[in-house]
Amino acid sequence: MPTDRKASKEAERVAVQDQRLKMRQALDTGDEKYLPLRDKGPQKRFARDYVDARFSLGEYLMFGALLFVVISFVIPSGSDALSYILIGFWVMFLAVFADVFILSRKLRKGLTQKFGEVERGTVWYGSMRSLQFRRLRLPKPQVQRGQYPS
Repeated sequence: MPTDRKASKEAERVAVQDQRLKMRQALDTGDEKYLPLRDKGPQKRFARDYVDARFSLGEYLMFGALLFVVISFVIPSGSDALSYILIGFWVMFLAVFADVFILSRKLRKGLTQKFGEVERGTVWYGSMRSLQFRRLRLPKPQVQRGQYPS
């Protein structure tokens, strides 16, 4: 440990930078040791793998919302076509809601079968992960679609 204040501060900065680098690599590789606390644990790993193995409508909700915004700028506000587009967006939103509801039920069942008691927040963690684009999820998916955890 350095004795002067400046060297001590520099050593601390280097240590924090090294820890951040390890955490970033863990988010890419799934290394449990260096993952952030919110992503650690066997139940969270199971939830991540379960969500990453399935197709989710939530991944495309943002595309739908962006498409709706762009179309609403192009189509005049008084036309019937805009109301049909709005209805279509709400149908998509309800379909995503139903998909997340079904996912949360199946995920809770799988977690209960494997681990007994489900940790608080794990089902929410999996549900929110299902709403993210697969390519942008962190930690990165470690399983292929259809490769459900046992």
